[in-house]
Amino acid sequence: MGRLDIGDIDGYYLHALEAKAEKTITLSSYIAQANKEAVHAGQPYGCAVVKRRMKGTADGYVVRDVATDVRLMNRLRDMEDALQDAAFDRWYALDKQHREAA
Repeated sequence: MGRLDIGDIDGYYLHALEAKAEKTITLSSYIAQANKEAVHAGQPYGCAVVKRRMKGTADGYVVRDVATDVRLMNRLRDMEDALQDAAFDRWYALDKQHREAA
């Protein structure tokens, strides 16, 4: 979409996603591009999905800069606190489900 690009893949919750599959990996440029596209897309976070050479997509990496990760973790903490306050049993069940899946 040119100078107002909004990312490569839609539907990655709360993110503008920049997809990369290149011989030479340059994380700093990928993250700069993803963060710029997040602004254009009206999303709070940007990230890059980087495919490893000779591997499937599931073996790739999702990367974001530390500042973005801190904002995301703070949001997660705040939302979990809010859910605990509003519906502790629901929070407990979801927490258990996610811990078991790890």
